[in-house]
Amino acid sequence: MTILEVQNLSQSYGGLHVLNNVSFSIQEGERVGLIGPNGAGKTTLMNVLNGLLLPTAGRVSILGREVTRMSSHRRILLGLGRSFQLNMLFFNLSLLDNVLTAIFGTRTSRFQMFRPVSAYGDALNKVKELLEPTGLWEKRNITVNELSYGEQRQVEVLLALASKPKLFLLDEPSTGLTTGEISKLLNMIRELTKDVTLFFVGHDMDLVFALADRIMVLYYGQIIAQGTPKQIQSNPRVKEIYLGTGDKLA
Repeated sequence: MTILEVQNLSQSYGGLHVLNNVSFSIQEGERVGLIGPNGAGKTTLMNVLNGLLLPTAGRVSILGREVTRMSSHRRILLGLGRSFQLNMLFFNLSLLDNVLTAIFGTRTSRFQMFRPVSAYGDALNKVKELLEPTGLWEKRNITVNELSYGEQRQVEVLLALASKPKLFLLDEPSTGLTTGEISKLLNMIRELTKDVTLFFVGHDMDLVFALADRIMVLYYGQIIAQGTPKQIQSNPRVKEIYLGTGDKLA
C-alpha cells in the first residue's frame, strides 16, 4: 500500500527554485531517509509534506487522499505524525502534561490541566506505555526544561508518536546530540516505529545508514539518486557531491 505519494512537486521563492519537479512514493512499513548538502531543499520538502508550506506546483497524497492544500492539523487527523528539527515542547509544563496534551490533541475530548490526572485513566496508561521503555516515566512530574537536551529530543519524538500515526515525518533527529544520545535515540526510534512508515531527514550518516531501508539524495531541489544504504554508499555521484573524491561514504 502506498502511504505517501509526491508528484511533480515544486517550490519557488521568486526566482529561487528550491524544489524542482520532485516525484517519489513511499510504501507502507518503509523507513526512508533523505540526505543532501545544506541548501538542497530538504527542510522545505518536509514543510510542504507536513502542511506548513503550500507548493508552487505538484501534488501530495497520504493514504491515497490528496492533501496538497490541506491544513497541518487535518493531516495529523488523517494519520500524519511529525517531529521538527527544533524542539516544539511546552517547556514550563511537566513531562506528563506535555504527553497528555499530545494524546488529547487527536481526540474529540480535551485535556484540562486543572482536573486530577486520575480522571484520565486510559490516557495515563498510554503515557506510561510511551515513557516507561525510555526510562522517562520516573521523570513524568518534572518540567520539560529540567530534562537534558537529549531527553527533550526523545520526548518530542514520543509526542509525535502519541497519536499513533501511519506516516511519521522526522526532521534531523540527531541535531545537537552527543554520540551516546544519538545511539539512545536511534534505538528508541527503531523500537517505537516498528508499525509506522518513517520518512526522515538526516545529516548524521551513521544514523541514516543504520535506520533507513532506502535512501534518497536531494541536490539543488532534485532527487539525483535513491537506493539501499549500500547502493548509496557506493554511488559515484553521491560521493562526488559529499566528498569531492572517490572515497566511500562512511
